[in-house]
Amino acid sequence: MTRKRVAILISGRGSNMSALIEATRAPDYPAEIVGVLSNRAAAPGLATAASHGIATASLAQSKFPTRDMFEDVMTQTLESWDVDIVCLAGFMRILGADFVNNWAGRMINIHPSLLPLYKGLHTHERALADGATTHGCTVHFVTPGLDEGAAILQAEVPVLPSDTPDTLADRVLGQEHRIYPQALRLLASGQITSLV
Repeated sequence: MTRKRVAILISGRGSNMSALIEATRAPDYPAEIVGVLSNRAAAPGLATAASHGIATASLAQSKFPTRDMFEDVMTQTLESWDVDIVCLAGFMRILGADFVNNWAGRMINIHPSLLPLYKGLHTHERALADGATTHGCTVHFVTPGLDEGAAILQAEVPVLPSDTPDTLADRVLGQEHRIYPQALRLLASGQITSLV
């Protein structure tokens, strides 16, 4: 079995990255993590990845005159790792259309809501403010439109009367860690392809 080569883009601790790394340790998993790239040098997830023997890189967008130049260097880094699939795991940057289109059908993201509900930020606060009774997370293909790509997998959690944004986020995160490795398995094994 030839395993697909995967890079993960992070901005922070990388808890979804850790879930993906753990999943790829199974001998029958169709993907391997070959690199982790962060737009923040201080992202704790970089040390986690390095401790697993995974190549790491950090690029600060502020050091580049334009977003295109920043993304060109990101592409060069990913290509140097010979990457097949890119997974966004808390990467807190909006990516440009050229970069996204270059990875069309090969880049996926985990978002903390049941898309198409609550695109963008502060999803848990917004769900609570709306009086939602269910909430959850979505793994989806990345397209130039924010959180608009086709969904691969979703998981629901009930919203409890006692919930705060933090308690709701914790329960959703548990589901993120469960479905993200499943979604990557589906893509890497060729069981799903992008609808773009």
